[in-house]
Amino acid sequence: MTHRIAAILALLLMTSPTLAQDLVPPPLPDEDSESDSSDLFEEGAKLLLRGLMEEMDPALDEMSEALEEMGPAISDLLALIDDIRHYHPPEILPNGDIIIRKKTPGEIAADGEGEIEL
Repeated sequence: MTHRIAAILALLLMTSPTLAQDLVPPPLPDEDSESDSSDLFEEGAKLLLRGLMEEMDPALDEMSEALEEMGPAISDLLALIDDIRHYHPPEILPNGDIIIRKKTPGEIAADGEGEIEL
């Protein structure tokens, strides 16, 4: 039994200098290495953003084409609406229909009284 304890103690004593060497903190970086690391970080960010833009490019092209096609319809709709503040918020009925009611002239005037000009 004592031989086992002695053998274990000897092994621990032999490995302790190795463990102590591993626990020594690395040297502090000098100013040049800090600028190198910030340059690396900046390069990484640029590469990431460039990759994202390349992936998003087809989707953005499709969206711009869709907006060009819908442009005249949106302009016509905005001409019909006049001013969005002249309408109540949309209501969804139990059957799924959506109703957007126009405010009466009295309601529009009452809304205007509470305005604060900056």
